Amino acid sequence: MSELTLPVLVEIFRQCAGEPDGAGLDGDDVGDVELSVLGYDSLALLEAISQVERRYSIGMPDAETRIKTLNQFLDQANEQLARQP
Repeated sequence: MSELTLPVLVEIFRQCAGEPDGAGLDGDDVGDVELSVLGYDSLALLEAISQVERRYSIGMPDAETRIKTLNQFLDQANEQLARQP
């Protein structure tokens, strides 16, 4: 079982939103900031969910309605990863 980490998730969001590296998502405290405050809309969230589902072979049903922060995303993804055999 692998684990999704904050730096990996930040990179996924940067790719989904087309941001250059270093675009304001550095630091450990960014995980609790709401995605909308970070400038990410629902399309970026949906694309990030899709990429994580494909990359880690997991399902994240209804994630787009429950995830408001990067840490919430990590919690849900890692919960699904922990359920894998």
